[in-house]
Amino acid sequence: MFDDESIRQRRLRQATDHLTREFEGVWSRETIGRFVVECEDELAERGSGRVVNLLPLLAERFARERLWALAQAEGRVEKTMPEVLFVCVRNAGRSQMAAALTHHLSGGAIGVRSAGSMPGEEIHPTVAQAMAEIGVALGDGFPKPLTDEVVRAADVVVTMGCGDACPVYPGKRYEDWAVADPAEQPIERVREIRDDIRLRVHDLVTLLSPAHSGR
Repeated sequence: MFDDESIRQRRLRQATDHLTREFEGVWSRETIGRFVVECEDELAERGSGRVVNLLPLLAERFARERLWALAQAEGRVEKTMPEVLFVCVRNAGRSQMAAALTHHLSGGAIGVRSAGSMPGEEIHPTVAQAMAEIGVALGDGFPKPLTDEVVRAADVVVTMGCGDACPVYPGKRYEDWAVADPAEQPIERVREIRDDIRLRVHDLVTLLSPAHSGR
């Protein structure tokens, strides 16, 4: 019978196995294993994924996102679409809505990531409700800390109330959206914030579309 630590280690090995197959020829198993453990430690420290049994799964998702971003930033894989990074403080409301709306309105033609300068434990329930009302699911999103790789991989970085927490790299487009925080707001107010973000995202998607950019 496995004790809790044995189960945790087995699940982390399984996560590493999955990602090793996915990143064959891009990253070594040693690199992938290190990222998986780092991501689990980071999420556990910040309280993301309060159910301990979910941490290895969330660590796998977080590691996957970081490894793809790093591979893009270092030119190990080809970038096939523009990449946008949305950053807010908790990554539990504004940036999650913006990321989901960008994916939805672009029809998946724009790569999207989101992160938080001080990520929370879970997405606000009213945010998920407001998005479901317009038929846009938040999918497997969960609050994640901001890391260097995702900034480096982005073509556009949009900050939403987190000030100067995001590092600045040359050759990227930076925008700061003054959007209200939906945390602890009634659903009526969250809907207003959602609609504000949707208008901003529509303009960004139009800007990044091939017809506009000439690509």
